[in-house]
This record gives sequence, structure tokens and C-alpha cells, in this order.
Amino acid sequence: MDKAYGFMQKAAQYPVVESLEPMVSIEEVFSAAKADVILSDKPFPSKGLSRIFYLRESVAHDLVEAALEFNRHGFKLIIEDAFRSYQMQKEIALSEKVFKVILDKVVWELEGATPEPEHMLKRITALSATFPRIGTHMSGSAVDISVMDISSGLILDRGGDYIELSEKTPMASPFISDVAKSNRQKITDTMTKFGFVPYPYEFWHYSKGDVFGEYLTDSGEDAIYGAVDLDLKTGQVTPIAEPMKSLHSLENIAAKILAG
Repeated sequence: MDKAYGFMQKAAQYPVVESLEPMVSIEEVFSAAKADVILSDKPFPSKGLSRIFYLRESVAHDLVEAALEFNRHGFKLIIEDAFRSYQMQKEIALSEKVFKVILDKVVWELEGATPEPEHMLKRITALSATFPRIGTHMSGSAVDISVMDISSGLILDRGGDYIELSEKTPMASPFISDVAKSNRQKITDTMTKFGFVPYPYEFWHYSKGDVFGEYLTDSGEDAIYGAVDLDLKTGQVTPIAEPMKSLHSLENIAAKILAG
């Protein structure tokens, strides 16, 4: 958790020169390319919000190539999540599913003590971006995935399901089986072939062209995808006005802690 939080703080300082590249429906792009994929029907953790299967145009086309590569080897890409709006990114950390899991872990760390809001916010930041600059789903440049074996119809074992929030969550977790480690590596090998960079602290998250991708690869290039608002009718994007402003107040976090 501490390493993930430290990573977030460093990635937040990475320079972004927004390209304003529009977004496209990945469902339409997959269909045009005849890629055999699944768009997740799992409900978004926050009630009343639906997943938005859009990505920056270049990222979407690279994802198609990755999906076709999986198909050629007998596998099917499952898109669990893609672009998240400001409201979606804000609400996901406060959802019962996510917040309670993190709270329970923190209380365990503190041997039963109630955490201070600042401590809880730090832990939330490690698992769910708490300000737009590091919310790469808000950039339309990140995708959460699972992979299915077409012949068996089974999801490849990666040591946990999407979304696993535990000691098994980091990509290099030592608490998973050799089979799960192998599957994580095989999936990553395919994704990196098409330019996607794995996020070290979530085994399902890959991105490119954003602060995570450029910082992790030490590219020396500015990130070209920052947090944006999306016009679903046109695909046009508008940069978020205050990308370093927290999505959560300490007062809201304190209230959620008291609510349990």
C-alpha cells in the first residue's frame, strides 16, 4: 500500500501535454475489426452509474490488435472497464464494495482502531485514484481486463477475480500460485506487445500514453492523455480544469468511516 501511494505521488508530477485526441466506442471498433471480445456486464460499483466503453481513438485501435492476438491463441479479451467520468471516479472509492473492503483492511492494520480520515484517504489513493491527474481511466487511456479461454469458457486464473482488493492485488504479489503468476505474465506479454503498460499495483489494469505509461517506462516523453470530460455524442474531450484537486474531502471520508 505504501509503495502504491508513493508511486501515485510521483506519477502525479509527470508532465502532461494534452493531445485532445477524441474518444471512440470500443464496441464499434471491435465490431468493425471482427474481434471476438466481451464487454463486461458487471454493474459499476456505484449505483446509478453505468460503464462507458470508450477510449482514445489510438488506444482503442491498439486494443483491437491486442484482442485479435488473444483470439489467434485461443483466448478472448474481457473488457471490465474503460473510460470513467469525473463522477464515476469520485463515486467508485466511496461505493460500499470498495470503501468497506479498504476500511476493513485498514482497521486490521491498526489492530482494530478506527483510522483517521487522512490515513484512510492515503489508502484509498493507493487503490483508487483520488484526484484526476492520476486517474488514468479518466484519461480514456486505461483499460481493466480479464481473459477467457475460448475452448473451456473459463476465465484465466490470475489469483483473484476483478476486482480483487487484497494482498493478491499487486501484479507481482507473492501470495498467488505459480499458475496465476504465469497467466499474469502471459497476458502482460501480449498487452505490452501493443504498447500497453501494466500498472504494478493492480493485476488487471493496463494503459498507454498517460502519466502511468510514460512514467513507468521512463520514456522521457510527455504524457499526451490527461483527465478529461467526454462528449458522448461527438467523442470530443475537454481537459479537467483542476486535475490536482482531490475528489474527496476529509469530511466525507470521516462520515463514511463513521457509517462503517
